[in-house]
This record gives sequence, C-alpha cells and structure tokens, in this order.
Amino acid sequence: MAAIQTYRHLLRAARIAFEGDTRVLDSARQQIRQGFRDKASLPASDPSIPPALQHAEEVANFLKTNLVQGKKEGGTYKLRIHEHTERGDNESIKLGNKNAKADGVKCCSER
Repeated sequence: MAAIQTYRHLLRAARIAFEGDTRVLDSARQQIRQGFRDKASLPASDPSIPPALQHAEEVANFLKTNLVQGKKEGGTYKLRIHEHTERGDNESIKLGNKNAKADGVKCCSER
C-alpha cells in the first residue's frame, strides 16, 4: 500500500472518529502529518516502511471502528456511535459468568 493512500486513510479515520470535536481533530491531524514528515526522507527501499504503513492502517481502522466519543449532557453522557462503529454481539455478556466459547474454542477450564 502506498504511503499517500495510508496517509489519506488515517486522516479520513480521524475525521470520522473526532467529528464535532475540533480541538481533538486538529491535534490528531497534526500528529498524523508530523509522523509522516518524520519518515519522509527515508528511501523507498527502507525495511522499516512496510511495518510502519501496516501500523498506520491498523490505527486508522481502530479509530474508525472502535473509538466512540461521549459528550456530557446534564447528568448523563451521550455516545456518538456512527455507521462505521463496530458493534459486537455481546455474547460473553449474555452468558454472564458461564464459560463463553468463541467459534468452538474451549475455555481455559475445559482443557
């Protein structure tokens, strides 16, 4: 994946994650830019580039799907869950203290 494409994914993910919070969004953009500027002088053949780009893609994915902002309204917090937010099935919560199995994998006590 090209660095410019990863850079754009990160900026887009930050915009989605921090929409409505200008201060945090500006800070995220500044950190993204600085991170890419710091590595801009590396030659394309540098072996540290692919892992760095992979890490940046993982961060972008996390920001877009797993980060949820809350805003205090009165005595409660309102969460800003958007279309990209990952929603689990809460299987472990539904089972309570019973042993939860993930795709047929045995739990620690069942081995």
